[in-house]
Formats: sequence, structure tokens, C-alpha cells
Amino acid sequence: MADKNSGAGFATGFVLGAVIGLAIGFLYAPRPGEETRKVLKSEAGKVREKTAEVVGKLKETAAEATKKAQAKLEEAEE
Repeated sequence: MADKNSGAGFATGFVLGAVIGLAIGFLYAPRPGEETRKVLKSEAGKVREKTAEVVGKLKETAAEATKKAQAKLEEAEE
């Protein structure tokens, strides 16, 4: 049963961990404020793109799982 939710949970944890680690790393980086803000903006865009990819993959996986479940339900009804 735990395997059904592991993909979504892992992806969420991965993205959240990456964002937190990135933020902490930039806060302790020895750079001037203006340069740090530019880097943060750039990295935030990358994280946004990666998050969109993960969400897209999760939607595809959920759609496939739904189709499989519907097929098994139809088989069981016959």
C-alpha cells in the first residue's frame, strides 16, 4: 500500500529539500547582496521549471494508474 504514494511523496520531498538547501546555501554564501539576489532569481527559475516537470510526470503517472484501476474494476465486474 505504501508504494502507491511513494512517487508523489518522494517528488514533493525532493523539491522541498532542494528549495530549502538552495536558500540556506545562498544565505551563507560570501557574495554581495545584489549578486546574491541575481543568483537567487536565476535559481528560482530553474527550480520552477524542475517543479513543473515533476508535476507533469506525476500527472501522467496518476492518469496511467487511474486507467489501470478502471480496467481492473471493469474486469472484476464481468
